[in-house]
Amino acid sequence: MPKVSIMPQNKIFEYIHDKNLLQLLLENEIFVDNPCNGKGSCGKCKIRLLKGNLPDISETEEKLLKKEEIDSGIRLSCFVVPQEDIVIEILQKERKHEILTTGYMPDFEFNPLIYKEVFEIEKPTLENQISFEDSICNTFDVEKFDWRLLQQHEFITGKVTGVFNGRELIGIEPGDTTDLLYGVAVDIGTTTVVTALIDMKTGKELATASMINAQKNFGLDVLTRITYEIEHPEDSKEKLQYAIVNSVNEMIEDICNKSKVDRRNIYEISIAANCTMMHFLLGIDATSIGMSPYAPIFVKAKNILARDIGLKAAPGARLYCLPSVSAYIGADIVAGAYVCQLHKAKENVLFIDIGTNGEIVLSNHGKLLSCSCAAGPALEGMNISSGMRAAEGAIEDVKITESGIELKVIGEQKPIGICGSGILAAVKELIRTGLVKKDGAFIKKEKLEESDYRYDMIQLDGKKREFILNGAPEQLLITQADIRQVQLAKGAILSGFYALLKKANIDMNQLDKVVIAGQFGAHLPADSLVGIGILPEEIRDRLVYVGNSSKTGAYMALMSAEVKQQIEELAHQIDYMELGASEGYERLFAQCLIFPN
Repeated sequence: MPKVSIMPQNKIFEYIHDKNLLQLLLENEIFVDNPCNGKGSCGKCKIRLLKGNLPDISETEEKLLKKEEIDSGIRLSCFVVPQEDIVIEILQKERKHEILTTGYMPDFEFNPLIYKEVFEIEKPTLENQISFEDSICNTFDVEKFDWRLLQQHEFITGKVTGVFNGRELIGIEPGDTTDLLYGVAVDIGTTTVVTALIDMKTGKELATASMINAQKNFGLDVLTRITYEIEHPEDSKEKLQYAIVNSVNEMIEDICNKSKVDRRNIYEISIAANCTMMHFLLGIDATSIGMSPYAPIFVKAKNILARDIGLKAAPGARLYCLPSVSAYIGADIVAGAYVCQLHKAKENVLFIDIGTNGEIVLSNHGKLLSCSCAAGPALEGMNISSGMRAAEGAIEDVKITESGIELKVIGEQKPIGICGSGILAAVKELIRTGLVKKDGAFIKKEKLEESDYRYDMIQLDGKKREFILNGAPEQLLITQADIRQVQLAKGAILSGFYALLKKANIDMNQLDKVVIAGQFGAHLPADSLVGIGILPEEIRDRLVYVGNSSKTGAYMALMSAEVKQQIEELAHQIDYMELGASEGYERLFAQCLIFPN
């Protein structure tokens, strides 16, 4: 069979030539950026051919690649079906990412559903030949328990510790193990996953781990991953579930090693995630979420055995999945709403989590209304020509001055791309300096005097105008298409903002506070949010940042039975508004596409 050799990883694998190169690389766990999931539209899955031959380049490839890239042997792996031995170079590499793990936490009382008690099991005698099962029932005062507990033990007598989930006996341990009681709080986002190890006796966070969601191999946003599930009915559910479960297991192992904790002493894993991610986690079909009328399979909270989905912890460990509201208002948003106590607010508060989706909850003195806006991955740096995630080498801030362009780069390295906060800062500056008009179009270069400091910042690619973010040798550009991507995302979020206020009959001046949550939102200063019009200028001074409220909500549910109950009640209190079905929304969306003066 023919072989693919990978540089610089020095990996080799054999293949059957019926799949494109992107598919082959992903199947062999070789990282390749592919935001569009191999649809041939993003132009990101670049490789360089070092040895061997590939089929002739297609017209689409020629459009997506620069001439100098083609001349140097660069191809798009999703278009290439290899037929012989080849040696290729992977041009991207996984870089250290900045992932938000902290956030605001309200006061609450610890009362975990999981607890331990010490008991004494009497020895059977010839006169009393009681079974181990009956001894357990008598000792622990339970009528029944999971029979699999009997598989885990010999006939234990003497001092033992019972592990309980409420009144349900989920574990028996020889001796006194009451000092060993741990749980894990997890936030599963479309882009990132955060995991924290918690001492459930004290509530102390012992260690955290974070990573990029491994489902990135199946697309960067939920709809692309759902499309993958639709197109691969034979094994997609299993692959999507394995990707996230394996990631959580890896992170649990990491935080246990950091804290010198045995994972068999983890008794509950509490997870907040959007509705699609929760379906993927449990191996439940998510295709209905991607098709009208967008009805999910489930939204209720789940309290199940962790091992039922392959999570590795104590044998009887529970998995608690927080509830969702609808297909596009998931448990992550319910968690955030609870953390911010929106249901108890005595004022008008708007909560927004900005990511690949923009989820918004409006609290009108405790009455809750929500909507979801399809922002797409542009705001996180993807679907942008020079875009990348917020990792080392990513431009995160831009200033245009008469002396030139000033860049702030993560890790203070040579810039290799631009992340979400960077692209917003750049667009804000392009608008401020007049290089981009209110309608999102670049100004014509010929309208600028050659003496104008902005003149050399614009170049022409045929008739297309481009902003030179960083010059030679490897140019980083912002194209007209990039501006349009940001414009669409901005229009989606701002229109959702206005639509909720209109529905609740609340004037802008009556809005007391705007709460920004989530990984991406935490890195966005007010200047960027209002500078390009994602949010209106009027609320600049009312912004409050709460960090990763999804993980905080998962932590609170882990540490309190009452919080679990209250979060489940809260999910029923949040009304959902489908923006596309609301009167006049198309007109509102069109108006919200316009950039501010």
